Amino acid sequence: MSVAAQVALVMVVMLVVLLVLGVPIGVSIGLSSAVSMICMLPSHIAFATSAQRLFAGTNSFSLVAIPFFILAGNIMNNGGIAIRLVNCAKVLSGRMPGALAETNVVANMLFGAISGSGAAAAAAIGGTIGPLEKKEGYDPDYSAAVNVASAPVGMLIPPSNTMIVFSTVAGSVSISALFMAGYIPGIIWGGGIMILAGITAKKLGYQTKEKMTLSIALKTFWEGIPSLLMIVIVIGGILGGIFTATEGSGIAVVYATILSLIYRSIKLKDIPRIVGESAKMTGTITFMIGLSSIMSWAMAFTGIPDMVAQAVLQITSNKILIYLLINIILLVVGTFMDPTPAILIFTPIFLPICTSLGMNPVHFGIILCYNLSVGTITPPVGTILFTGCKVGGVTIESILKYLLPYFAVIIIGLLLVTYIPMISLFIPTALGLI
Repeated sequence: MSVAAQVALVMVVMLVVLLVLGVPIGVSIGLSSAVSMICMLPSHIAFATSAQRLFAGTNSFSLVAIPFFILAGNIMNNGGIAIRLVNCAKVLSGRMPGALAETNVVANMLFGAISGSGAAAAAAIGGTIGPLEKKEGYDPDYSAAVNVASAPVGMLIPPSNTMIVFSTVAGSVSISALFMAGYIPGIIWGGGIMILAGITAKKLGYQTKEKMTLSIALKTFWEGIPSLLMIVIVIGGILGGIFTATEGSGIAVVYATILSLIYRSIKLKDIPRIVGESAKMTGTITFMIGLSSIMSWAMAFTGIPDMVAQAVLQITSNKILIYLLINIILLVVGTFMDPTPAILIFTPIFLPICTSLGMNPVHFGIILCYNLSVGTITPPVGTILFTGCKVGGVTIESILKYLLPYFAVIIIGLLLVTYIPMISLFIPTALGLI
């Protein structure tokens, strides 16, 4: 075994051991990367290179969009925008069986299309609809399962922080193309949840008791237009070339702040607290991006991507089976690793394999984000799963009976997105983005 292969083995084994021991993922990545660097290079060069990669990994104009979108999401979460999106979703869901649960799904899709955060959607929308569902006699476990299963859609429907990270790592992949590619996969995910939620609600006898008149529906949409306009302004401006995704994120913050102040849902004294919470979340993400950049460099130096590619191609040369194997690996990785470090680590490994087989990088980016979005609702580190259970006042064990069928629907959606490229590529191709 070559020296590079030995170093690669040490790094991988150390990372796995640290994760199993419960060491925070950022620390695990940093320690395993540091040890591998010292094994490869003289200590002074290893430290200097690590510092350079730490800075280079976070020194990207595109990454500035992440703190702004996080801040916009937190402002919306506190600013009364969520309830207006819920009301609009109630009009769209009508009198379907389990209408409030269907409203939850639609509202998560709308909220995600503005904030780009699945956890924020689970907290804001679940916290708003949950009491209404309880009043209507819904099983809290059913309500929480629907909220958890649909919240990650916001990571696919733009704007999406995971897509911004992927675009930065992949290099020449357009953020605009990725944003547009996420719409249909996100709708497939959300639509599948709605169908299953409706079937389950019908079996449980959940029927809406309210009648929505045309005048009430029109009034509700009228009140929700300012909130919905954020989608049009941000995404329309990016597509129209009026501003970049990073500039669009800043506009989203300004728009959400003005709207929340107009609604009088937040006060000026609340803004420092909201900014502080957003800064903490941004610091965590940036910390992981920087450390993952060191690991990505170390992996490239030791030739891990080439070794993995050779190992996969030795197993099979069948393109269908290779894609399936990659999906399985990413699904497993997503259960114990947050999306941001997973994207930074596995993009350099799997992107070259997929592009060599003829896959468009935008298509791969959507597959990667879809897989890692599933990980946010699976234990042991499923942030959306824990958020949804906390908001719903239930335990993970109690919602599993409802949640497991949703996993089946989500996986079917993943297979469709993987093996039918035009699901992802149709809109960006039609708009001339790829």
